[in-house]
Amino acid sequence: MPNGQAGTLLRMGVLALLWGSGFLWIKIALSGGLSPLHITVIRCALGAAVLLALARLGRQRLPLDRRTWGHLAVAALFCNVLPFLLAGIGEQSVDSGVAGVLNATTPLWSLAIGLALRTERGLRPRRLAGLLLGFAGTLLIFAPWQHSGLTGWGALALLGASLSYAVAFAYMARHLIGRGTAPLALSAAQLLAATGLTTAALPVGHASSAGPSGTALIAVVVLGVFCTGITFHLNSRLIADEGPTAAATVGYLLPVVSVTLGAVVLDERIGLRVIAGMAVVLVGVGLTRPRSAAATAGPAREAARAEGVRS
Repeated sequence: MPNGQAGTLLRMGVLALLWGSGFLWIKIALSGGLSPLHITVIRCALGAAVLLALARLGRQRLPLDRRTWGHLAVAALFCNVLPFLLAGIGEQSVDSGVAGVLNATTPLWSLAIGLALRTERGLRPRRLAGLLLGFAGTLLIFAPWQHSGLTGWGALALLGASLSYAVAFAYMARHLIGRGTAPLALSAAQLLAATGLTTAALPVGHASSAGPSGTALIAVVVLGVFCTGITFHLNSRLIADEGPTAAATVGYLLPVVSVTLGAVVLDERIGLRVIAGMAVVLVGVGLTRPRSAAATAGPAREAARAEGVRS
């Protein structure tokens, strides 16, 4: 295998491991006494610190105009605050592996929103079949007809997190992406806005009387520094060096990583039904991807950049 190809596969593997492990670290932080809100605040703050440092090293300046910061606040709410918080709420009762699987439905919600807003035109039978197949896989995961199905609020919160990401991507594509600000500085500013929003909510948040364990603190530091800040930087570099196709491929690995880590580290057993549902969802997502990479390289590149700040 050529060195260049081996290097690309290694970078994709590292990115998938860091990105997909986020659900494991959330679960560990929750088990150690941190609340979903506190995890969200620390995660946003540490991720912002990493990206601000990288932006400074790259001599990228934060936006200055109020209009951009207004859009950043909305993007931070839907791309960081709500999904991070909902992920924490969901994983209080749902396994980390299942959380990663439900996160894989985000591209399906993005396509559905695009159709509703009429930004997606000419939906061909192949993509329509992928959309229907993807949501059929989601229904298989939930299995409301079974007593053991995912019918609680935790699973709905995780699905809401995926929907929130999709709303954020549609908003960012219209108001933020390609507006002249360097991507790294823009994402640093977005996480800075998310830190402000979550910090403002701290007075109403619930704190454990016993305090967090050392393991929980380590988990949330890894989540913020590596799974949020470093992950975005690696994703941006992968897009710049290898193109959006490589970055999109990593997205298919995330639920596999989350399921594997949940089983190995936390001894989670999600069952054949959820595994089958995950496979159906990923096939559906694959079918919804436009066939012509050349025709869609620009939009895909910007979408992948937007997705980089979600984890």
